[in-house]
Amino acid sequence: MTDELFEPRNDLERQLAELHQGTLAEAAFLAALAEAEVFMPVQDDEMVMGIQRSSQAKPLVVAAEDGTPVLLVFTSPERAKPVLSQFEGFGGGLLTEFKWVLERMEAGVGVSINPGWELGYDIEPDAVSHLCGELNRSH
Repeated sequence: MTDELFEPRNDLERQLAELHQGTLAEAAFLAALAEAEVFMPVQDDEMVMGIQRSSQAKPLVVAAEDGTPVLLVFTSPERAKPVLSQFEGFGGGLLTEFKWVLERMEAGVGVSINPGWELGYDIEPDAVSHLCGELNRSH
């Protein structure tokens, strides 16, 4: 856990704080999250003469205590910095809408938002699948 005090700096962080305070319902948070911009760390790829060799972004996925794969995402690049220092090869990432992330996720993977921070949120794989299904029905 980071020692830095968590002061919300964007709408998603304010909503996350409201969720933790009990003033925002989980369903409302998840609906806002689907439309929110998140930072997804990706593995640095070797550059050849300033050009990235691969078009495949490899996101940061860790294993939970039970072995379940968990995708790490953050509410901003600044929130990722203290955590990414623990993972070699992960110095950058993508700022994108969370629904874009959901559209590309495999089944059986959970999501952890702001791991290592006081204000975070974990989504179990079944709930991720449910969110993906909801997203597909709304298209």
